[in-house]
Amino acid sequence: MNQFNLSFAPMLPPAVLVGLGALALIVVALGFLARRRGTVLRALGLALLLLALTNPSLVREDRAGLKDVVAIVVDQSGSQTIGERAAQTRKASEDLQKQINALGNVEVRVIDGGRGDEDADGTRLFSALNAGLADVPPERIGGVFMVTDGLVDDIPAKVEALGFKAPLHALITGHEGERDRRIELIEAPRFGIVGKDQTIELKVLDTAARDDPVVLKVRRDGAPVATLFAKPGERVRVPVRIEHGGQNVVELEVEALPDELTAINNKAVVTIEGVRDKLKVLLVSGEPHSGERMWRNLLKSDANVDLVHFTILRPPEKQDGTPINELSLIAFPTADLFGRKIKEFDLIVFDRYSNQSVLPLVYFDNIVRYVREGGALMLAAGPDFSGPDGLYFSPLGRIAPARPDGDLTERPFRAAISKDGEKHPVTRGLPGAEQTPPAWSEWFRQVNAQVTRGSSVLDGADHKPLLVLSREGKGRVALLLSDQMWLWARGFEGGGPHLDLLRRLAHWLMKEPELEEEALRATVRGRKIEIERQSLKADNPPVKITAPSGVEATATLKPAEPGLWRASFDAPELGLYKLTDGALSVLANVGPDNPREFQEVVSTPDRLRPLAEASGGTVRRLSEGASGEIALPRLVAMRESPIYGGSDYAAIKRNGASEVKGVGVTPLAIGLAGLLALLGSVVAAWLYEGRRGAKRAA
Repeated sequence: MNQFNLSFAPMLPPAVLVGLGALALIVVALGFLARRRGTVLRALGLALLLLALTNPSLVREDRAGLKDVVAIVVDQSGSQTIGERAAQTRKASEDLQKQINALGNVEVRVIDGGRGDEDADGTRLFSALNAGLADVPPERIGGVFMVTDGLVDDIPAKVEALGFKAPLHALITGHEGERDRRIELIEAPRFGIVGKDQTIELKVLDTAARDDPVVLKVRRDGAPVATLFAKPGERVRVPVRIEHGGQNVVELEVEALPDELTAINNKAVVTIEGVRDKLKVLLVSGEPHSGERMWRNLLKSDANVDLVHFTILRPPEKQDGTPINELSLIAFPTADLFGRKIKEFDLIVFDRYSNQSVLPLVYFDNIVRYVREGGALMLAAGPDFSGPDGLYFSPLGRIAPARPDGDLTERPFRAAISKDGEKHPVTRGLPGAEQTPPAWSEWFRQVNAQVTRGSSVLDGADHKPLLVLSREGKGRVALLLSDQMWLWARGFEGGGPHLDLLRRLAHWLMKEPELEEEALRATVRGRKIEIERQSLKADNPPVKITAPSGVEATATLKPAEPGLWRASFDAPELGLYKLTDGALSVLANVGPDNPREFQEVVSTPDRLRPLAEASGGTVRRLSEGASGEIALPRLVAMRESPIYGGSDYAAIKRNGASEVKGVGVTPLAIGLAGLLALLGSVVAAWLYEGRRGAKRAA
């Protein structure tokens, strides 16, 4: 195919050519005003001269026609896996390719869109379309067919944003009359204070528009916490108690309908990060000693700790005649602290306190009850612990994890991590413990005792227990069988890791998840679930993994560090996974908590209709019923038109695009042709003027 065009390459600057043209016009105009004959020939000559100065050429282009590019965008998002949609999509894509190829002179591009877009929280077909046609000039695009359920989240607001002038046709999978029930979160808190309630606000939506109340089940970390009734369309407020620090996974679920599309969106997941308000600590100090300041300084140095310090400076039996008004300015509110307000404390610490009859036994009973109901108790024992006035022989002995044998060890020794302590997160990896003996200063006194419950994580002299941790009911107890940790704090002989140890100990007593000695954890990184089992046991069973769809798998744990076993699992689905080893369970959410892809799953032609019709295209359903059978429109090719479709057909646009294979240039003002034209104008003017002069002479 040849195509001819005129091309100009001026020999002079445009301003000069314009000036010469203006002078030529003036000369011609004066000639006409003077009624001089031959003015027309002079005008022709001047015009030819100016044309020659523009250096015109005849350009011949040898062009080859290009195929029109038609894109088929196949929606591969999660909602396309529901019901018959996947089969409809596959059949429609195959039939479209056959019909478009049958039109001839067409290049078909199949673009997968929406695959993995759940991670980006939505189906983005137009982003995939732009990427798939990035190397195609807009004038070659003959049309776009989208095979989708219509639930597209990146639809351009205006047709100009498409970047091409060709029809967009949308073929909608699914069928009319689909029904779905789902939970829509209105307000979901991300953080909450441990021990306080957080409110989740939601709606239950039903496309059938029924008003019958539905059962809403609420679970926290897999355990049921409430069952409510929710009326579709109305706001429901769900209070949830934040039980612990770290992630609190709240599941909200309504029962599925027998005829609904999917039960995936019948469940919503809210992950609330539990944070602690100020830690309220009650420190009870007995006989004054060198370590008392260590406890006070440690607790007061943390701005997140509210400390109440109760010190026994003078036992009741001591009578030295000191006036009462000089002993104390304010009476200590023991009845409030150990009675009515005891549950307000997060941790109670007894530091070298002996049963001196200052606190009535009923207060110790209150402390025992406080621990068993979820409180935390730390006992830092001194020499009195092994005597008859020691706390073990008070009601606190019922929850103390070790029984004193009445003897003391008073000679130098170094604390060392025990066998259980090597696995326990409170003592595992303490700085200096990697050496033998540990790079810590010596202590000089220890209460000899036998462990009755829990685990000894630090050993002292002769491998006797030094730090014992135990659980009591819902609470926890720690017993330190020495009063000489202050030597580490003072830096004696280099000191020791007292800050690390005591902070970890406080976090364990506060039930922080990362310090649990028996824990199953799951961390999600992309589509991979990293599984970790913390345990003091010698071996651990495999972990059973239940996918959101109910499919089960098993992961075998392998030893990684003392007390830690690990495994990884590639998640094939998005959603909430349940992991259990028979004793412990944990939840892991892969992808967004509530993927936008599954919030609305009822197929619709309405979202794409405005854009498709603005481009001249059409929107139609592939199937009219629930059988899954599809019917494609008849495909035709058309020249440029405002509309490219009707009730039974859809058209692509013929662009007539081509590419240049070769170019031929023929100068028109240079060479023989240009010379003859200029000479012809001069000879014609000369002959005309000569004839006119002869007539005047005659």
